[in-house]
Amino acid sequence: MRSPICTMLGIEFPLLAFSHCRDVVAAVSRAGGFGVFGATAHSPESLEQELAWIDAHVDGKPYGIDVLIPENMSTSGERDVTWNSLEARIPQAHRDYTRDLLTRYGITPVTREVADDVPQPFDGTRALELLDVAFRHPIRLIANALGVPPPAMIERGRAHGVPVAALVGAKEHALRQVAAGVDILVVQGTEAGGHCGEVSTMVLVPEVIKAIKDIRDVPVLAAGGIMTGRQMAACMAMGAAGAWTGSVWLATVEAETSEIFREKMIAASSRDAVRSRGRTGKPARQLRSVWTDAWDRAPQSPGALPMPLQSIISRDAFEAIDRAATGGNAQARDLVSYFVGQGVGLIDSVKSAGHVVQEFKEDFIDAVAHMNALLEE
Repeated sequence: MRSPICTMLGIEFPLLAFSHCRDVVAAVSRAGGFGVFGATAHSPESLEQELAWIDAHVDGKPYGIDVLIPENMSTSGERDVTWNSLEARIPQAHRDYTRDLLTRYGITPVTREVADDVPQPFDGTRALELLDVAFRHPIRLIANALGVPPPAMIERGRAHGVPVAALVGAKEHALRQVAAGVDILVVQGTEAGGHCGEVSTMVLVPEVIKAIKDIRDVPVLAAGGIMTGRQMAACMAMGAAGAWTGSVWLATVEAETSEIFREKMIAASSRDAVRSRGRTGKPARQLRSVWTDAWDRAPQSPGALPMPLQSIISRDAFEAIDRAATGGNAQARDLVSYFVGQGVGLIDSVKSAGHVVQEFKEDFIDAVAHMNALLEE
């Protein structure tokens, strides 16, 4: 396919798959797409292990990594902020609210012990350390979300000949990213899972392409709610060079998601994917559950804390929720949730990642043939 993304990344089909699961990343790349490994939650040591595994199972095909370096957090400007130092900042009211919620559903709250030197969630310095690890492997892309990548990230990408991608959710964000020197824009509509803005993919993609047209030639990947090759073709008809996908891989046999969550995805409609601050402190689309309702709708809610403090609360809570649900606590199932986009309404079964890539290719070809037929009539 003659797409600038295919040329830049050395792939045959411009379908990028973001996943926290190494198995999904390797399977997608082997099938002709491009797997992107979500590295944010890793330490340098664990990332080294994951990337070494991908190297051994990707059959020499290209892949990339994604980190998260937010521009704006409640701890911005502070140095040497650790997980444990943030623990002390959690108001007692929020601790009590979380404990009481879990207890009502028969879940025993737990707190995982963390070493004193573990950095805060979404720590920028740790993210750059992860890049140091990644550049020891044959990665072909680095991506950042929640703001303009720091200059050091862009400079390292250039020094290693690796394109730098950045996620944007608004036209003004795209203009800042182009000015900063990023190589690829991932234009993500509000339909997307995880952190997202308020503008739909159908509107945002052409808006960004029009805004940057006369500034610099930066290829755009469309993102947000893309679950099929037909949707991918539609986005490329608007001018996108390919698609960035995430939620569709959560329903694959290789995914890190639990069987319970996959069952809930299959049963869900698109309206069940809601934007909530209850998991990270920033609006992030996820499957609606008792947890999201408790933080966003309940009149007694103390309100979500700003990033990264809310992540301190939710990490231990969701570990307890998932463990209880897997252990047979039927009530706990009502709290099970994960980041997922509005495309969840299109999920009707669990498939292998390779099969999903093949379906994307077939649907894409069918969509192009359909459009060509319209022109011939």
